[in-house]
Amino acid sequence: MGDEVADDWDEFVVQSHQLVVELMECVAYDTESDDPRIAVGDVLLSLAFEHSHSARLLLHTGFLPSALVVHRAQFEAVLRSLWVLYAASDDVVAKLSAELTLETELAAKNIPSVSKMMEDLAVKAHPNAYKPLHHFKTHMWGSLNSYVHAGIHPIRRHAEGYPPWLLVNVLKNVNGLTVVTAMQSAMLTVGTELQQEVLDISRRYSHVLSPPNDVAAGTG
Repeated sequence: MGDEVADDWDEFVVQSHQLVVELMECVAYDTESDDPRIAVGDVLLSLAFEHSHSARLLLHTGFLPSALVVHRAQFEAVLRSLWVLYAASDDVVAKLSAELTLETELAAKNIPSVSKMMEDLAVKAHPNAYKPLHHFKTHMWGSLNSYVHAGIHPIRRHAEGYPPWLLVNVLKNVNGLTVVTAMQSAMLTVGTELQQEVLDISRRYSHVLSPPNDVAAGTG
């Protein structure tokens, strides 16, 4: 990576970091609910924010395959948060809310797959919540699985190197999922009107995001 490209990449990462900081500050309110469904959903969104930070740091230091493994975990945390809120049974929510023991670990193993959660959300979630996740999964799931399971994508990229455009596109996707996370977090916050603020922040940082309803072709 040449000096000029490296400088541009460093600035892109800085701007991406600032986007996430502003999003997290925007939604940093207590959910003010004792509902275990909301409590579990909120923890999952916090986990998704953490994965966003981790993926960005890995990308900045050039560890693309590892970043994409975390990126898939980021997606699954957001997806499960929405599924818990919209579609999970009370029994499943109780399993995910229980204190961690060997027994509760075993009880929570039979949570539905990603595909089943997506099917449930297609029926039960608000379209605005479901569509970004459906779009992401449609375009990214195959290549993300390849990175998780050491398939042809990471083999070839690790052998041949990572072009700058690939790093940029993946980070745009990480940033986009972070906006989805913030939108969901804003919806959980009782007594505030934060979703419009999240949208306003994302518009200010559109240069580090894929166009609306698009996913950067970033993992090929």
